[in-house]
Amino acid sequence: MATEVKVQGLDEFLQAVKEHEGKKNVFALFSGATDPSTGVSWCPDCVTAVPVVEKCMTKAPEGSVYIYCSVGDRSFWKDQNNGFRKDPRTALKSVPTLLRWGTPQRLEEGQCANSSLVEMIIEGDQ
Repeated sequence: MATEVKVQGLDEFLQAVKEHEGKKNVFALFSGATDPSTGVSWCPDCVTAVPVVEKCMTKAPEGSVYIYCSVGDRSFWKDQNNGFRKDPRTALKSVPTLLRWGTPQRLEEGQCANSSLVEMIIEGDQ
């Protein structure tokens, strides 16, 4: 089971990555922000993918870290110049996106709702 860290925004995400530097398995899921009154994300693909990814994370190797990062509201995300899109370390094109940090492995949009694909990223190179 992975240690879960929840962050909002690029700065908090990069800080969380720094705090877990040296860990072999760091996974990051980028998702649209949730509405505080409903608890539901503006991103329909995220609503579908988050429970799948979280269930799969229970199978993550011992000592893994799972960073759940809110990319903000819809208008912020749609801005093509937002930090998540521009920063070469994240280079996001869509949400949800699941990364195995420090590797080229990533799943985007509907792929994140496919438990077989998510498990492949989690279990690869243990």
